[in-house]
Amino acid sequence: MKEVSRDTYLDWYKNMMFWRKFEDKLASVYIQQKVRGFLHLYNGQEAILAGSLHAMDLTKDRMITAYRNHVQPIGMGVDPKRVMAELFGKATGTSSGLGGSMHIFSKEHRFHGGHGIVGGQIPLGAGMAFGDKYHGSDAVTLCFMGDGAVRQGSLHETLNLAMLWKLPVVFIVENNGYAMGTSVERTANHTDIWKLGLGYEMPCGPIDGMNPVNVAEGIDEAIQRARRGDGPTFLEAKTYRYRGHSMSDAQHYRTKDEVEEYRKIDPITQVKDIILAENYATEEELAEVLVDVKAQVKECEAFAESSPFPEKNVMYDAVYEQENYPFISHKL
Repeated sequence: MKEVSRDTYLDWYKNMMFWRKFEDKLASVYIQQKVRGFLHLYNGQEAILAGSLHAMDLTKDRMITAYRNHVQPIGMGVDPKRVMAELFGKATGTSSGLGGSMHIFSKEHRFHGGHGIVGGQIPLGAGMAFGDKYHGSDAVTLCFMGDGAVRQGSLHETLNLAMLWKLPVVFIVENNGYAMGTSVERTANHTDIWKLGLGYEMPCGPIDGMNPVNVAEGIDEAIQRARRGDGPTFLEAKTYRYRGHSMSDAQHYRTKDEVEEYRKIDPITQVKDIILAENYATEEELAEVLVDVKAQVKECEAFAESSPFPEKNVMYDAVYEQENYPFISHKL
């Protein structure tokens, strides 16, 4: 695995802080109805992305995930201004404003969504890995899902084929404890989700999803296994989300005390504590990072605000091949 150095920790702090503040801004503008539809935030789970990116080769590896998908493309290299514009429904967004919160894409940066169907990305992730193997690439696909998605039948069909064909894919369950409002304990007679891999004799195990170093170590081992041609891995990253499932979630299923307990192991705080303990930076320098991050987020908001909405014909062009839209009975 690449060295976890002073620069690594400083980058982690800057990036995770930016992701957190970026989504805090989204929550704010959502209340103002500038962002519509569903909005699922990643607050608390940032260490999983930070650690995964450290282990990946961003020149060739791929990523696919569910609908909690705003900061992942930013980590993969997508301009955050375009991500925010997509959430605002603007023409400058990653999907020309047509996808919104749950459908961020970037073929250029090998980020393949953003999928609103629970578990829908799982067979797609394996399919992309199959494509890379078929074409002789040593690229690896990281396929993320929530703890609720593992109850979908498509997971088991995919794990079976992925192991049978030794596909270069890493399946990562981001277990934040709740599928919407349903706890893991209420969905199965076991709570160790990673053990599902045992049924397919697939390498599997748990990792601490609140610590980017532990994530990086676990993901790196899995990526190297896949790159060698030894097939897939199934990992359970145990984490926590500080906000609700979506912005409409009243969170009656958990207590404020529970949330506060998990805030004590906030991944951003953990990284900050190490930076200060190792004298990688001072409190004043980290405060400057926060100032810069907030300025960046403000630039993203200004870009999204000033961008135009897409022309109506763009919506039809994305659906119909024929230019006269033969299946539309009313005038545009």
